[in-house]
Parts: sequence; structure tokens; C-alpha cells
Amino acid sequence: MSDNPNYSPKLSNEDLIPAQQNWTWYNIFSFWMSDVHSMGGYVVAASLFSLGLASWQVLLALLIGIVIVQVAANLVAKPSQISGVPYAVISRQAFGIYGAYIPALIRGLIAVSWYGIQTWLASNALMMILLKFYPALHPLTLTEFAGLSTIGWICFGFIWAIQALVFWKGMDTIKVFIDWAGPMVYVVMLALALWLVWKSGWHNISFNLSDKQLSFNQQIMQTIVAIALVVSYFSGPLLNFGDFSRYGKNMQQVKKGNFWGLPFNFIFFAIIVVMIVSGTFSVFGKMVHDPLETVAMIDNGFVVVLGLLTVLTATIGINIVANFVSAGFDFSNLAPRFLNFRRAGMIAAIGSIFITPWNLFNSPELIHYTLDTLAAFIGPLFGILLADFYLINKQKVRVDDLFSDHPTAAYYYQKGINKKAVMSLVAAVSIGLLLVLIPSFQFLAPFNWFIGVMLGSSFYYRLSRESVVIKAKRIRHQQSLNLPQNHQ
Repeated sequence: MSDNPNYSPKLSNEDLIPAQQNWTWYNIFSFWMSDVHSMGGYVVAASLFSLGLASWQVLLALLIGIVIVQVAANLVAKPSQISGVPYAVISRQAFGIYGAYIPALIRGLIAVSWYGIQTWLASNALMMILLKFYPALHPLTLTEFAGLSTIGWICFGFIWAIQALVFWKGMDTIKVFIDWAGPMVYVVMLALALWLVWKSGWHNISFNLSDKQLSFNQQIMQTIVAIALVVSYFSGPLLNFGDFSRYGKNMQQVKKGNFWGLPFNFIFFAIIVVMIVSGTFSVFGKMVHDPLETVAMIDNGFVVVLGLLTVLTATIGINIVANFVSAGFDFSNLAPRFLNFRRAGMIAAIGSIFITPWNLFNSPELIHYTLDTLAAFIGPLFGILLADFYLINKQKVRVDDLFSDHPTAAYYYQKGINKKAVMSLVAAVSIGLLLVLIPSFQFLAPFNWFIGVMLGSSFYYRLSRESVVIKAKRIRHQQSLNLPQNHQ
């Protein structure tokens, strides 16, 4: 609970109220490194060079896509930076103090799903290390419970506990972890890339990982798809970037961190990835896109352990910053009096076990419909948040009113819910779900985030402006009735 007597205990606790702002640009840079330096980031970067485009076209698409992400990050960072509150709380400005439960719950469910999947992927790296050096453990792969082998449960439980320990220590410990995790991943990846270049020869390194021949129109379309894929990859962390920008000393520090962490970092990371993937063809006889498989094929025990530990660290890093922290703030927002950041995060972590992420991940159709359905909410939520802050409220936040349940408070709306925001979300998401679920619209799937942002922001702005205009007319009409009449 906050010490501020004007803050309702139903809306506030020590983790949700304005935070101490002591993060520099390097801390923001490290946040993005943790997000980029992951198995997901690795596969996305490698896949873009496999679209059949020339290397310069891929790099152009990467640059355009990541600059869009940078601009979006700067925009969504400001509401939380100037107010010092996380995404779940700043959403009250648009949705109302109780209506904000909706975006917080949606983002929290997405975080729980991905948290479980990322934890399981990290546990696979640990399992590979154990089985490679301790073959006697192989019988533990033959018995299973709920779809996961005995050794799988042991590794999953260990990674789950390590992440929970880092999270339980609080944001200061998380900051320290991501500050060193990102650079460490870079050092090992760069060493691996240089080793593969040395083994294969620079002349065998190609920045085109596909032999597809595309027409001019196909090249244009694939370039646009590549741009959209880059933006879509960052859509989840973008939505709740306020959970981290709230700690920034000022917007200049946040913007500087976004520049080095996004365009500079992502392009450099992508170049290293394509060097590694290209080098695997000459060294191992086949092109390997999976970093775990690449490391496992190296005939050097120390290098294998170092590589797998790096993959492990990278996966834990993105899981904490992109999923654990988000779920902690989002679920704490639902019941601040009972759930602080730590308790809410642990509930999310426990929930990630019960969804059995290995079964979810091993069923492509199920994961497609589950996560794509939830992801259909991300674009509209992002659009509504920006439209409200920049167009309706003109970049101003009444921080105290974010924690007030008094009917006269700015964000009380109608019994704590802004129906215009909810209606806009429902309308935009309904259209987005059609794009996900109807096969004939599948070609629009890569652009779902863009469509959602445009629909959510335009619907909300239109409804909000109509309300403002009607209210202004009523005031003018009332004033005209109260004017003294002139008599001749």
C-alpha cells in the first residue's frame, strides 16, 4: 500500500506507484539486448536471410523494421516515463481504473504462455548438456509424466527455480542480470562466428541463405513481409515497455538506450547470426538454423558447455524481461492489496507449469490459434494507449487520479470503466480475429499488428472526439441559455 492517503488501497501498492527513476541509457540498452539475444531473435534473424532476397534487401528490411520498432518504443515509453508507473497502471488513463483490468489480464495471459514455453526451451539446453556428458542419464528420458520425461521435469524445474530466484530478488537484481547477460551472449556468439569463419574460410560465408529466385514483385512483397515480421517479433515487449521505461532518468536516456538497443544492436546481431548459419553449411555439411543444434555439433566439450550455457542465459534473460516482469505488474494490478509484484509473478510462474508448455509448443495448430488469438489484442491495445495519451490527453497524465476511485477523478469514467476504450478494443480485435481464423485472410497475418494499431487508435479517437464535441456543444448551449438578453 502507498503512503499517499489519496491513493486507494484497491488501486495501489509499493510496486505500482511511481518508481524511483535511476536507469540510464545502458540499462535500457541491456533490456533490448536481452530481448534480441534469444533463440527467438536468432531464428527470426536467420529466417529473414532465407526469404530469397538479396543481402542488401534483407538489411534494408531489417533497418526499416527496427526503426519502426524504435519509433514505437519511444512513443510508448513516454507515458510511463513521465508518470513513473507500469503499463498496467498507465492503461487506466484510457480504459478507466477498473477497465484497465482488461488489457492487464490479456498481456498477463500472453506473458504466462510465453514464459512457460521459454522456460521449457531453456530446459532443453540444460538437458542437452547433461545427456552429452552423462549418457547414463538416458534412461530418464524413457519415463514421462504429463507429456514430459523425468529428466525433462528435472531440467524444467531447475530453470524455473533459477528464474524465480532472480525475479524474487526484485527489479534491482533483474537490472544487474540483464546488464551482464546481453554482453556475455555477444562475446560468445562473436567467438562462435569467428571460429566458423576461420574453419570455413571467408569466401564460403554468404549473406544469402536461400537459392530461391524471386520476381521483382515477389521481392517487393517479401521485403514488406520481412519488415512486418521484425515489428511483429517485438510487439509483445513493445506493449509493456513502460514496465521498464518507468525507471528511466529522463526521456533522453530512454531514447538513447532505444537507439543502441534496437537499430544498432539488432542489425549487428543479425549479421553475426547469418555468419554463423552460413558457416555451418561449410563446416558441418548442412545449414543449421537452430543455435542449440549448432553448438551441439561442435566437437569440443568446453565449447559445447559454454555455448549451451550462453543459450540458457539468453533464454532466461528474455523470459524475465519480456514475460516474468510483465506478468508480475499485470496481475498485481488486478488485486494490489493482496498481490505485490513478487506474489503476482510467482502466481504467473506456477500457472506456466499447469499449461504444460511442452504440449502447447509441440502442437503447432494449438499454439497458433492460442497465441495468435491473444496476439490479436496487442495491436489494438497499443493503438488505444497511444491515441489516448497523444491525441486525447495531449501528453499529460494526472498521476494521482490513476490511483483514485473517487467518482470525480479523471479516470473514473463510468463506474471505473471507459466504455469507449472497451468498445474500440472489441471492434478492432473482432476484425483481427477474422484475419487469424479465416484461411482466406492468412496472407494478412504478418500485418496483424499494424492493422490492429490502426483500427484500435482510429476507433478510439473517433469515439472519444465525438464525445468531446457533444460535451462542448452542450456546454455552449447551456452558456447561451444563461446569457443576459439585450433589450432595445
